[in-house]
Formats: sequence, structure tokens, C-alpha cells
Amino acid sequence: MANTENTEESRDSQEEQESRGSRKSTENTRTNKRPGPMEVLRQARGQLAELTGMEAESVSSFEQTEDGWALEIEVLELERVPDTMSLMASYQVELDPDGQLTGYRRVRRYERGRADARRSGGQ
Repeated sequence: MANTENTEESRDSQEEQESRGSRKSTENTRTNKRPGPMEVLRQARGQLAELTGMEAESVSSFEQTEDGWALEIEVLELERVPDTMSLMASYQVELDPDGQLTGYRRVRRYERGRADARRSGGQ
């Protein structure tokens, strides 16, 4: 009977070690499987489109931050004819380190054909 108990204890100990190893492996996989910049861009565009119902046309700003990623994405809000009169918008989008959208807000709205006003000293 003592032999049976030792065998059961040994099996329990082995299962516990395998479980710990599996958890570490999962944690390492999550850490090592963080999306790269291109994947983050794709995820951000897709998630914003899903939430707003508007397709992203371009990404005008993209940077990694302490909390994840920050992007500015241009979307077509209202299509007009001619196309230069269509209404565009810039959305500031924030994502966590894994590329999941944590927040967004519209920061600017403009007509497609209008250039930004430039402010410079002598021009």
C-alpha cells in the first residue's frame, strides 16, 4: 500500500509540475506572440470600422506608447460628388499592447479637397 501511495504522490507531483510548465509556456506564448506594427495597423483599422461602420482610408499617425499603441486614422464620413467635397474625419485610436482597441475619438473633420492651413512666421 505504501508503494501505491508513493506512486500516486509521484503522479500528482508530476501533474503539478506539468501544469506549472504549461502555464509558463502559455504566458511566454502570449508575451512572444504580441502583434507587430503591421498587424496592429490591420487590427486598428478593422476594429474602428466595426465600431463606427466607416472604412478607414489611411493611417496618418502611428506610434508605440507605454500603454500600447496610438494611431490617427482617416475615414470617409460622407461621400459627395465631386469627391473633393466628401467629408473626411481623423480619429485618434488607442490600442493595448496586444492590439485590442481601448478607445477612439474623432479629433478633426474636413473636406477631402481642403489642405490644412499652414501657420508660419513669414509666409
